[in-house]
Amino acid sequence: MSHPVISVEGLGKRYHLSHQKRQDTLRDSLTQGVRGFLRRLSAPGAAVAEGEEFWALRDVSFDVAQGDVVGIIGRNGAGKSTLLKILSRITEPTTGRATIRGRVASLLEVGTGFHPELTGRENIFLNGAILGMSRAEITRKFDEIVAFAEVERFLDTQVKHYSSGMYVRLAFSVAAHLEPEILIVDEVLAVGDAQFQKKCLGKMNEVARNSGRTVLFVSHNTAALQAICRTGLWLQGGRVVRHGPMTECLSSYLSAGTDAAAFSRTDPSRPHITSAVLDQAALARGRLRISVSFKSPFPLGRPVVGIILYNKFGQPISGANGRMRGETWAPPTMAEGVITAEVSALPLHSDTYRVSLFLGDAVQDYDERRDALEFDFVSTNFYPETPRLDVIGPVDLPWQWSASVAEPDTTRR
Repeated sequence: MSHPVISVEGLGKRYHLSHQKRQDTLRDSLTQGVRGFLRRLSAPGAAVAEGEEFWALRDVSFDVAQGDVVGIIGRNGAGKSTLLKILSRITEPTTGRATIRGRVASLLEVGTGFHPELTGRENIFLNGAILGMSRAEITRKFDEIVAFAEVERFLDTQVKHYSSGMYVRLAFSVAAHLEPEILIVDEVLAVGDAQFQKKCLGKMNEVARNSGRTVLFVSHNTAALQAICRTGLWLQGGRVVRHGPMTECLSSYLSAGTDAAAFSRTDPSRPHITSAVLDQAALARGRLRISVSFKSPFPLGRPVVGIILYNKFGQPISGANGRMRGETWAPPTMAEGVITAEVSALPLHSDTYRVSLFLGDAVQDYDERRDALEFDFVSTNFYPETPRLDVIGPVDLPWQWSASVAEPDTTRR
């Protein structure tokens, strides 16, 4: 029986988070120094805690067979990028070990492995040398690399003058064509345009299917993962939730219940939002469903919930509330209850989005909860035909509103 090309055993990565107070004056600095000296006198040899520990990965174990294409999924902060950095030998694990059998090419960030002062031509040969290839081998692949990357005109320009898209095109082309046994690709491909993303996905498919090379691919794009990955690895909170067929991992990941947020009352004399729930199961079907619970010390006439959707850059792309359209779906008065807003078909790209919430009545707003919820949306299409929302500005989403006096049903599927 052959050994796996990647074997991960009990892998863990710990970071120390520092929480140092800002010292604005000389007095602050002297006071801090004296306190530290007194602590050391009272407990000699004892470690002084200056922060807290954070485990980006904890007890991660899995094997990857030669020629397998593994899609790594999970929400932001799940540990995906940390895992790839360990496998690429960029960072060392705190616990456990990762055994790699084969030559690895990684594309984790824009310009990974490139020297900014060198030209595109020089960086191709530099990357090939790093991968252990001879100059003759690199020369044999050179024309194919340049043609795929579509950077012929800028081949002798220093890469520090390249746009992010040019960086990605050349970096991916080098990594894919110089025949590594293992290819590791993070979400950096999202920088390229749709046509080039399609070329990259096709190339990764070709690399795995025809040459028997191993691919590890991180993406939020369901269609891409289903198209090229046979195996899935779902990470959550730095741990492996599921490792198996890609279809089963995606189904479990996308149906993983709800996200909820609870809020404390800031002013007892004013109406306020008590909680908000985002239905992840609905999101997996391409629908956005948000339920907002509220309470008021007095009946609200036509209660209104406002929703503003932001992209990952903090730009508002859609905002709406019942008051804007003069809708009368809510009861005439409500002192507490639940208002639900739903979009049946989201025209969004695969990305991370944040939601801010507002509560009011037919006349004014009473409560505001900024960045109340966050969600990852995965488009069911490789390349949605809708324009890039982070470029064109606000978009009018077809919200549907409803109201009830019961708590939101978080088990709805």
